[in-house]
Amino acid sequence: MLTVEDGKITDDYDEFVNIGRDLPPKITQITGITDDDLILRGKDEAHIAEDLKNNLTPGTLMIAHNCQFDLSFVFSLLERHYPDDAYEIVSSLNWLDTVTVLKDRKEFPHKLIDAVKYYGIEEVNFHRAIDDTKALYGITQALKDERDDLREYINIFGYNPKYGVSGFKFSFIEYKRQYFTKRIVDSDYILPRK
Repeated sequence: MLTVEDGKITDDYDEFVNIGRDLPPKITQITGITDDDLILRGKDEAHIAEDLKNNLTPGTLMIAHNCQFDLSFVFSLLERHYPDDAYEIVSSLNWLDTVTVLKDRKEFPHKLIDAVKYYGIEEVNFHRAIDDTKALYGITQALKDERDDLREYINIFGYNPKYGVSGFKFSFIEYKRQYFTKRIVDSDYILPRK
């Protein structure tokens, strides 16, 4: 997680979670994270949940690539440790899904690595959270520079009607059908328009 104020990165949050068991070899292969990383530097999940609870202040804009996944992940983590507060915490935030924006601007595919290539962002060690977050910061800046309409997308998640919404539907998010496009959508027809 990066904290950005007035367009500048002011802080970062990057922690390993000690899951108390060995990682599957495939995860180590994809991420480069080892069991030793989790044992030596990992914190327990309760500590991470407390950090999130303390740092996710109402009105904060959370930006993620495929936000439905991140929102669901954060909510599930908080719900395990703060069941009475979890929904209130995540619903007090604003959420911006860069995949939803990207689908209105670029043709398929829409993975983070594709957005990096589309906008000429420096490639990072993908599948490591802090590196992905730094790439996302660059992508968000590029999306804003391309067309300054990101506010229109706050708390709106596009989904492919063929597959539906993945996971829990949050009442504070407006879910809209979104189809693939081969060009940037005219500003009169971007997804958030009624």
